[in-house]
Amino acid sequence: MNTLKTIIDKVETAKDLDFGSIFSESIELFKKVWLQGFIVILLTGLFVLPFYILMYAPLIASGMLEPNAYESQPDMAVLLPFYGLLLVTVFAAIVISFGLKSAFFRICKQKDAGETTKDDYFYYFKAPYLGKTIKLGAISFGLIIAAYILCVFPIIYMMVPVAIINVIYAYNPDMSASDIVNASFKLGNKKWLIIFGLMLVSGFLASIVGTLMCFIGTFFTASFAYIPLYFIYKHVIGFDDKSEIEQIGSGEVL
Repeated sequence: MNTLKTIIDKVETAKDLDFGSIFSESIELFKKVWLQGFIVILLTGLFVLPFYILMYAPLIASGMLEPNAYESQPDMAVLLPFYGLLLVTVFAAIVISFGLKSAFFRICKQKDAGETTKDDYFYYFKAPYLGKTIKLGAISFGLIIAAYILCVFPIIYMMVPVAIINVIYAYNPDMSASDIVNASFKLGNKKWLIIFGLMLVSGFLASIVGTLMCFIGTFFTASFAYIPLYFIYKHVIGFDDKSEIEQIGSGEVL
């Protein structure tokens, strides 16, 4: 199992990454996991939808969505609960998306390694990881809010380490939340430019291809933007786990 020290050591000694190679690898892996990516996007939308309904229910009930509703002073008794529910909805969306994306990264590793295990989309919503999933989702939420308060450039910078938190957690769920965040910032800062570039290009490509597929295609292509992060982790930190056959061959299993 990785520790914060081993991850930092691997990040410091990692070789330079090749943009083209990682992008090509991402395309090949996407061919194997596009369905799982679609399911993750679909599940995220389905689980977040009730929170949006709850958020807009007071506005609908009060008639504030009517065209002439703002001809007079807005009713703060309705708006204050709306803004409160908005924060709850955003927080819930981030936590749900965080847990499902972590599961997607876990599935990516399994498919890349040729494993035939069952796809478990709720792996990080089960014991003993549920509490840590919520905690890391809350940390991500706080970092995003802080970046928004500080305006444009902090948002652009924060995109990378916040995205990396998902990947570090997916493959090191037994590390403490603070160590996961620290490792994410270490990796994010060290490889910020290439990670940002891959996120930008893959996200743009997924959006364009999805739009060409009559917009509904974005549900199938959106997960492509996550895959380069998997290969960043694989090439910088790597996986120490061995199959049972390898362990027997090396004398680790008697």
